[in-house]
Amino acid sequence: MSAHAAAQAPRPKGSGVIGEARTFYFERDFGKHAVKVLPGEFFVAAEDVVLSTVLGSCVSACIWDPKLRIGGMNHFLLPGENGNNTDPMSESGRYGVFAMEQLINELLKRGARRPSLEAKVFGGGHVMRNFTTITVGSRNAEFVLRFLGTEGIRVSSQDLKDFHPRRVAFFPNSGRALCKHLKQADSALIAEEQNYSASLAKKPVAGDVELF
Repeated sequence: MSAHAAAQAPRPKGSGVIGEARTFYFERDFGKHAVKVLPGEFFVAAEDVVLSTVLGSCVSACIWDPKLRIGGMNHFLLPGENGNNTDPMSESGRYGVFAMEQLINELLKRGARRPSLEAKVFGGGHVMRNFTTITVGSRNAEFVLRFLGTEGIRVSSQDLKDFHPRRVAFFPNSGRALCKHLKQADSALIAEEQNYSASLAKKPVAGDVELF
């Protein structure tokens, strides 16, 4: 596809819901319109676009309905709490549940079928070195796998934990996902995640979302 034709291809269309990503750009590496999903955000699309994010300790779930060819990505972090709890019913776990339910509910509202959903999950790297007992990244990784298992959503691939930050690109129209390990987390990524974590600790989770 020529650069001109790519630029004229379908652009991602948001639904305007709270928490939806708002950073739109043209990704020249893939020749597609793109959405950058920042911490605390998600996005669902059926167009031939790319959803992208950079992860340190945070986790992204990329969930896709292969029959309807619609998918979405989120980006979240469990706020710190005492102990190593990854229980979805814990205060910390409720933030992860909310992030996952936002994404799944938007997929279902757009016509996806729960039995068809499959997931690819990324992130949870040990990049915030001030955590010693169990890393916040490991808690995020364990949470997302536990949640998806409880909800009966098959995990078709995963790249979790370790010490690497990651750059992830997800193509919601095809379900394809690319994950690149970065050599190290830059100061901007670490500051972004620390500020995001601190903001979660200061406010209650933004209401409960019931799954359809």
